[in-house]
Amino acid sequence: MLFVGTHDRQLDDKGRLALPAAFRPQLGEHCYLAFGIDTCIEVIPTEAFEAMADELIAKVERGEVSRHRQRFISGSATLASIDKQGRIKVDDKMRAWAGLRTDDTVIVSGNYRVIEIWAPERHQQMQAQGAAELVGDLDFDLDADLDADLDTTDLTDATRLD
Repeated sequence: MLFVGTHDRQLDDKGRLALPAAFRPQLGEHCYLAFGIDTCIEVIPTEAFEAMADELIAKVERGEVSRHRQRFISGSATLASIDKQGRIKVDDKMRAWAGLRTDDTVIVSGNYRVIEIWAPERHQQMQAQGAAELVGDLDFDLDADLDADLDTTDLTDATRLD
């Protein structure tokens, strides 16, 4: 199964975050939280995390990846329990890594095999970069282009049956 979609969520005053209902069955009772690339937090299903760890260990043994990287990844990861309300606890070090504050809105986004938790500003930047790559224009402004596309006066003129 894949994680897809983007959801706005609230990080409560205790650092708890309710995961989207669509994501919960794929996680079971536990998951791993890890520092993600681009300073997000990755939520990784237990089996997937264990497979990633086995792959990383093998790469270290073959000399393809440094032990420093292995230590950083294993040292930053935490096993998280999912409570009956579908919440996970995002600890202080994870929140600091991702620039999250309690009582603020966060973005929970599926990225196929993992779930990512983002500060809204960082997520918007990543989305704009992805959109720019998709259309091949590094100056692409997603919000401005969407606003221009939704100009109803152009739509009304184009659909008149004169």
